[in-house]
Amino acid sequence: MTSIDSTEASAIARSGDTLHVEGVPLTEIAGAVGTPSYVYSGAIIRQQYAKLSNALDGVPHRLHYAMKANSNRAVLQLLKGLGAGIDIVSGGELFRAMAAGYSGADVVFSGVGKTVAELEYALDSAVKLINVESRAELVALNEVARQHGSVAPVALRVNPEVTVNTAHAYISTGEKGHKFGIPHEEVPQLLEFATGLANVRLAGLGMHLGSQINNASPLRDAMPRLFFALAEARRLGHEPQFLDLGGGLSVPYAAHETDADVDDYATLLRTSMQSAGGDLELLLEPGRFLVAESGVLLVKVLYLKHAAGKHFVVTDGAMNDLIRPALYQAWHNIEAVVDAGGELVADVVGPICESSDFFALERRLSRVAAGDLLAVRTTGAYGYAMASNYNSRPRPAEVLVDGSRFAIISERERYEDLMRLETDHLQWRSC
Repeated sequence: MTSIDSTEASAIARSGDTLHVEGVPLTEIAGAVGTPSYVYSGAIIRQQYAKLSNALDGVPHRLHYAMKANSNRAVLQLLKGLGAGIDIVSGGELFRAMAAGYSGADVVFSGVGKTVAELEYALDSAVKLINVESRAELVALNEVARQHGSVAPVALRVNPEVTVNTAHAYISTGEKGHKFGIPHEEVPQLLEFATGLANVRLAGLGMHLGSQINNASPLRDAMPRLFFALAEARRLGHEPQFLDLGGGLSVPYAAHETDADVDDYATLLRTSMQSAGGDLELLLEPGRFLVAESGVLLVKVLYLKHAAGKHFVVTDGAMNDLIRPALYQAWHNIEAVVDAGGELVADVVGPICESSDFFALERRLSRVAAGDLLAVRTTGAYGYAMASNYNSRPRPAEVLVDGSRFAIISERERYEDLMRLETDHLQWRSC
């Protein structure tokens, strides 16, 4: 079947009839590591990082990778080597970032529901910025910082309340009524309130509109509300250093979809930063854009089934490995690793006891047989990161490819791992 025409084509392509990731045939990885397995191309991650960073050449900026997309330490270390900072949304992600070699100065802490323990951890780690999303959080952070004996660097996340045409309602975050950010009309009052707090320092302002945004139009609509907040902050004596515009740049999943218009996006950011004036640094938080296209979920066909006039391709991969089709009705290109020719229209499904356990419905594929390999494409983001042990299924292995070599970066879980945190001898407590 036809591959997606995108940056993937340069590093995930066929040599003869066999699909390769860079210089490694996926058949070799399956033979060495087994299936299901996630396979990532380091070259594509580097390409995507350079594409966005180079587009912003001349604008003071830093890309803070939104690690919720894929938090494997090897991926984090690869991006660190390129100069990336990190955007986190939990204490666990802060722990992972530090373990990967990042310092607190590399970290922006986002998220609407940070706990007191997480705020303490952030202050102990001297993070660069804490994105605050409510008055209550600002009050809590001020008190945590007071007890900590420090002054917390904060950015207020503005909800500009603009309509964003995302692929799914769940990945839109900047519209009216969403839990994210501070309603833009409430920002001036919160900025004034912040002037009376001794243990927070307004270091920035930010916003994030959502995911799968393929052009600059939503940002163009939202920027005036962020700039109004910037003017108010300066009027009140605050001196913001950072404008954090989040991430959300799209990647193509289906063959008819196109890459995000990075040039249009960068042109708007360049113009906006010039008009903002002052000594501001632009922070961006790409996640999916950097890693999604690098990934392939490699699965094996177990059985072919025909029922009620339909064909089913049953694989050893399932919704616990990749939940996006079930959760978001997401479309992923699926290819036979070895193209034997012919054609088949079938539902590609897994073994889990749920009707939602599918990768594709009524999908046109190359003809396959039991034992053949399939590659589920564009799975480098929100694939393994959202995997679970549902149906007591061990999570898959993760593999990183670099040229003609590959390495396991997460071992496949074993059955014993499923019960690792369960207790053998119950210690009963009485009330």
